[in-house]
Amino acid sequence: MVKVFVSDDKAEQALRVFKRRVMQEGILKAFKMHQSYEKPSEKRVRERAESVKRLRKLNSKRFGRDD
Repeated sequence: MVKVFVSDDKAEQALRVFKRRVMQEGILKAFKMHQSYEKPSEKRVRERAESVKRLRKLNSKRFGRDD
């Protein structure tokens, strides 16, 4: 669970921190994925695409190239 403490009436700053933490933990992504049913074939395609994206990012970091 994400907790953000507001000090000195800085609600806007606390909201930005909250949004950043929610994104980092992947809560929004999980919520959006569970809103509707995903067929097994669509899940495989999505997971493969995510894997390729992850590998490309890793390789570009490893070899210092921008693709």
